[in-house]
Amino acid sequence: MIIERHTVNELFPDLYDAELTTADLVILEMEASSKEDAATQLAGRLHRAGRISDLDGFLRQVNAREHQLATGLPGGVGLPHARSEYVTQTSIAVGVTRFGYSIDFGAVDGPATLVLLMATPAQSFSEHLEVLATTARSLFKENFRESLRRAHDAEVIAELINSSLVFFDH
Repeated sequence: MIIERHTVNELFPDLYDAELTTADLVILEMEASSKEDAATQLAGRLHRAGRISDLDGFLRQVNAREHQLATGLPGGVGLPHARSEYVTQTSIAVGVTRFGYSIDFGAVDGPATLVLLMATPAQSFSEHLEVLATTARSLFKENFRESLRRAHDAEVIAELINSSLVFFDH
C-alpha cells in the first residue's frame, strides 16, 4: 500500500486561502482563570482576525460543546473546539500559559498549560473531524507539545501548528 502525504491546502483548497493559524492567533504567557476565560481570550483573537463573525455566539457554542464532554488531552493540553455558523474559515488559536498558570480542561492527568481553540464552519463536518484528529494526533507526541511550550515565539508556534497538519490519504 502506498500512503501519500497531503497538506490541508491540498485536500481542501477552497476552504484554506490562509493558514490555519498565524502569529496573531497565538497568545504567549496566557493568564486565564478558567477554561471559559481561555476560550474567550483565544476567540477574541479569532474575532479580531475576521475568522469569526460573532464572538458571543461562537463562545456560547464552544462552551456548550465543553459541557458535553471534556476536551482535555494527556500531557497538559486543552483542545476546545466547535463547528459554528459564525466561523468564516477553519482556524486554530493557540495559548501557552504563563509559568505557574494552568487551566482545568478535565484531563485525567491534570490541568493544561497549552490550549488550542479550533473553529470550523458549521457545514464543514469532515474538515472539522480531519483537523481535530490530526491536531490531537500531533498533540499526543511529547516532543511536539514541548516544542510548542518552549518556542516563546508566536511565529514559530504558528509554523509548528501549520506544518503538523498533514493528512494521510490511504
